[in-house]
Amino acid sequence: MVVTERGSQLFDDARHMQAEAMARLAAGDVRDAAENAWCATKNATAALILARTGQEPNTPAQTTAGIRSLAFRDPRFQPLRAYYTICVKELHSDCFYDG
Repeated sequence: MVVTERGSQLFDDARHMQAEAMARLAAGDVRDAAENAWCATKNATAALILARTGQEPNTPAQTTAGIRSLAFRDPRFQPLRAYYTICVKELHSDCFYDG
């Protein structure tokens, strides 16, 4: 599969997961909404990393390292790295795991 095709798939999935998050939130299911929003964030970030480096991160740790590396090399990505870090903590850890 071509990198651009995979990147498009990841972005499409991120959009789908964001829509699912909004639907779950409207239904009052905050925990599932948070996990879907986290998934959207992770997939969009993975697509960005893939587009910039040609390498798709396979684990959350690789995604974190990838966005850190992009932000280190190009300061324009620092706000995105900060947003990603907040999403890991707030959506994935605090809300989904800790309720």
